[in-house]
Amino acid sequence: MNTIQSDNYPVIFENSIDELAKFIEQGKYSRFFILTDDNTAEHCLPLVKSKVEHLDNFDIIEVNAGEESKDIDFCIGVWRMLIDFGADRKSLLVNLGGGVITDLGGFAASTFKRGIDFVHVPTTLLSQVDASVGGKTGIDINSIKNIIGTFTQPKAVFIDLGFLQTLPPRQILSGLAEMLKHGLIQDAAYWNQLKASDLSVPSAQLVHRSVEIKNKITIEDPHEKGIRKALNFGHTIGHAVETNSLINDKDPLTHGEAIAIGMICESYLAHKKTGLPAQELQEITDTLNKLYPRYTIKQSDFDTLLEIMKKDKKNQNGNINCTLLTNIGQCNIDNNCTEAELCESLLYYINL
Repeated sequence: MNTIQSDNYPVIFENSIDELAKFIEQGKYSRFFILTDDNTAEHCLPLVKSKVEHLDNFDIIEVNAGEESKDIDFCIGVWRMLIDFGADRKSLLVNLGGGVITDLGGFAASTFKRGIDFVHVPTTLLSQVDASVGGKTGIDINSIKNIIGTFTQPKAVFIDLGFLQTLPPRQILSGLAEMLKHGLIQDAAYWNQLKASDLSVPSAQLVHRSVEIKNKITIEDPHEKGIRKALNFGHTIGHAVETNSLINDKDPLTHGEAIAIGMICESYLAHKKTGLPAQELQEITDTLNKLYPRYTIKQSDFDTLLEIMKKDKKNQNGNINCTLLTNIGQCNIDNNCTEAELCESLLYYINL
């Protein structure tokens, strides 16, 4: 597979960890730091360390796994570790992990001493096809996802598909939701290819295609003023369901499980508001319902979910904003949805 050229940085697929070591050496960094979590430290860090151990100017910064680490307190912890380890403006932060690590690490690096270089080594399917590309960094506050962040591009992204072998099936399904979204918003042929494939571990070609789609959109609109909003399909409702689950459930939904619910609900809205044909709504609903476990949303949760949606960073002038499909493979951005419409879409999911 060829390297994908993004906005002034490469996304490297072939021999990626060897290429990471070369990149660090050629960059002549004063020091480099590997940010990881306890899961990735066990399953992925040994390979990376084996490739860079001949370089003696690095330290490891480890945080707890999980969305709870993506907040200001953990970010302060990363900044403090960088200070304690003597990081300067010629240092590099290597973000080795899933979306929490790439979001948190990107934000910490983009603000430390007004910005140091960072690269991503995404280790989950979700981070490989979504979080690692496009230059978004972010942390959560008061359980509002990514409400604080910057648009800052990494210097490179290194994708090693071997890391996917370390993931449980539920984490593969989480990343798959973003891949299905890429087909739904921009490539009907890719959507059909996904439906016809063995998705227990998606092939290298499918992962590569998803990165291509996201990369094309983010290059065209790096700061989310227009077409990049297409990537928000399923996320207005999905993020609210995810946030509510994180707060209330002992075993909370993964990002992808929540986004799958959001895509079903927002496909229903698309049928009502932007002309998505009934048979395509049924196709999307059936496909996602077969892949993802049912989740109980109670009508008594609606007010809470709406309050979360009202705080979504995509909203403008107090209106709740959704990206909606017009057909499979095509979408329409900036659709204001009323509270009644959003509740109706949640009822559609509940009554399936």
